[in-house]
This record gives sequence, structure tokens and C-alpha cells, in this order.
Amino acid sequence: MKTGFAWWIRAWRWIRCGGFNGSLQRFLMWEVVVDERGGRPPAPRDARVRFWQGVRDGLGRWDAEAAAGLNWRVQRWFTEAGGVKGNGPGPVSGRYLSLAEREEIAVGLAARKPLRAIARELGRPVSTVSREVARNSSGAGSYRATAAQYRAEVRARRPKTAKLAGNEELRGWVQGKLAVKWSPEQISVALKAEFPGRAEMRVSHETIYQSLYVQGRGALRRELAVSLRTGRALRKPRRASAERRGRIPGMVLISERPAEVADRAVPGHWEGDLIIGTPNSTAIGTLVERSTRFVLLLHLPAGRGAVAVTAAMTAAMGTLPAQLRRSLTWDQGIEMMTHAQISMATGMEIYFCDPHSPWQRGSNENTNGLLRQYFPRGTNLAVHSPEHLEAVAAELNSRPRKTLGWKTPAQALEEVLAADAA
Repeated sequence: MKTGFAWWIRAWRWIRCGGFNGSLQRFLMWEVVVDERGGRPPAPRDARVRFWQGVRDGLGRWDAEAAAGLNWRVQRWFTEAGGVKGNGPGPVSGRYLSLAEREEIAVGLAARKPLRAIARELGRPVSTVSREVARNSSGAGSYRATAAQYRAEVRARRPKTAKLAGNEELRGWVQGKLAVKWSPEQISVALKAEFPGRAEMRVSHETIYQSLYVQGRGALRRELAVSLRTGRALRKPRRASAERRGRIPGMVLISERPAEVADRAVPGHWEGDLIIGTPNSTAIGTLVERSTRFVLLLHLPAGRGAVAVTAAMTAAMGTLPAQLRRSLTWDQGIEMMTHAQISMATGMEIYFCDPHSPWQRGSNENTNGLLRQYFPRGTNLAVHSPEHLEAVAAELNSRPRKTLGWKTPAQALEEVLAADAA
């Protein structure tokens, strides 16, 4: 089918060119391009640049396509790029020198201009021009634009052996940590501490993401993508929507919370909420300590009503020393209708966030996102036993956190308790 379509296009082009009296050379050049592209000429480079720039600027795939004036291949480009913004086919961003820029460099060098002057005229850093001349000059030290362009294109050809594909030890270590739901950034930082002095055991978190997401770069097992926090097949922006809640009598708003809670300097201030399952009556209570990010999970087999939440929270907080029971910040959910009883039983002051303001419980929102790796949306949360909840909390509390200087929440809590005991 493609062959027949390409033949018809060639014949139509031949007629428009004036048959044998037309420009045969231009026709043959165009024909080769059609054959290589399965019946369609390649998209212009500037159109590809506009498309990926639109994606980087936050446009959706179809909006970026319309802005670039394209109407084909966009779905294939996006799939091959794994949804990674700007990871389009070939060097199409302003990051790479073009042939025109290399010609300007060659002219400037022939005129014996300083590299800084050439870089200033191009609007490029001088390091970019210096590196270009050093990499792509001939053996005699001369710089020719077309030869430099050819060398750069050869160097950029793919596929190349990915670092994770060519290092079995590194790949196994990364896959082991992904299997226990470490994030790529946690893995990248931990490698430096685990293998000091071994440069071959280094990999960036972006390389790990691309090995999971980008077609043709899959050095890691594709199914490990479900171990990531989102579990998505493509990378895309996360969107959250606030939940409308009713008012609770006697509640104290977050605006009245003491300053010591906000600066996280004093331990014992907690944030909490529920993650909801299917049916809507199933839930798990989540509590996170603001300074150490230590997590407690509440088992709610009797549902998510105020009585069940009060009983579970009182029991959980009762296991903590008094210095770790200072305050609790919660969303305006009806499960906290009996907050006065919780406050009386635990000795904690309870504050409520403003409506539609989940960022006021930032640590808890982040924790709930992590917990969705273990308790996916749309599942029945009543099937999980207290022992399973304890195991999940222990796993989260043993994962290094960037905000703690790559200490684990358990280590941070131990340091707090040791300081109080000293």
C-alpha cells in the first residue's frame, strides 16, 4: 500500500516538474526522501523545534502539534520519547549548534576573531564555542563547518549502549532498589555512598527514568515502572484537585497555629489525613511527623467514621512519648468531628487547614502519594491487616529522604529521642 502511494506521489510530482523537461535532479532528490519516509517527506526541522518547545512550555500534545503546524507523526514522536519533555527525535532544541552557527564559527576563526567575540555574536557561552572547536577541528587544526557538522552527527548517532545496559552490576543494584520502591533520585544519591571511588557505579536519576520510559533506552525491566510513585507508562504533569469538606464545630484554624510548628525546629508536630479506597467507606489513616517525616498508619476496619478514627488515633498516639505529642494538623473532614476527644486523650492541640488548601499539609500530602504505591486508588483498603500496615510504615521509615540530608525518618526520630534523653 505504501509503495503504491509513494509511486502516485512521485508521478504527480513528475508532472508538476514538467515531465522530462523539468528539474530531474530536484525530483530525484525528493523521491529518495519519500522512499525513506514511507510516502511522506520529513517534517521540517523548525517545525520539530516548535513542537518540542511547545511541549516544554506546558502545551498538550495536540496543542503543541497545532502550534507547530504539524498534522502527522506527533503521536509516534511522543511515544518514542516516553513522554519526556523535549526528548524528541534528533537534535531539535537550541542546545545544539546548527550548521549555520558552525559556518559563523568557521568565518570568525578565518578572520582570527577571539572565541569570546564569536560566542558573543552567536549568543552562546564561550565554553560552547571552545568545546566545539576542540572537538570538531581536523587533525591539522583547521575548522570547517561541513566537516564539523558531520562529526557532530556521527557522534550523536543512536543507538548507543546505555550505561545501565552495559554494566550488569550497576543495573542489578538499581533494579533491586526500584523493586522496594526507592525513587530514582534516592538511588542515584545512595550509589555514591555505597560505591565510593567507583565512577562506573554512578548513574543520574534522569538516566534511570529514561531507561524505564523511553523507547529504545530500556536497559531496566519495563515492569519496574509500576514501582515508581506514579506507576505511569508515560511521564506527564501531575494534577491534584481539592476536596470540598463540611465545617466542624469548635475547630481552630491553621492561622492560629504557633510559629514553632511552621519552622519544623521542634519535633512532635504531626500532619494527618485519610486515603480512601473502594468502596468509599474503606480508608487508612496517615500521620507524619513534620520534622522527621516519621510515618504512622491507622488501621480502620470499622470504616472511616469519626468514632473509628478517634479510637485508632488515640491508640496510635498513646504509644508515643509526651515530647512527640504536641500538635496535629488535619484537613476539614467529618472524620474529625470528635477532635475534642482526641485532644483530651492525647494532650495534642488540633488545627485545621483552610478549605481547598492541601499544601498546608505538605508533608502529609507527599506521604499519601508515596503510600499509593502500596495502596492503589480504586482498591479495597479494608483487606489490609494491622501487621501489613506496620510493615509498610516501616519500609517508608527506612527509605532515605532528600529533605533529611538523605537520612531515613527512623534515623531522624532516633536522634530526636536520643537528644531528649541526654
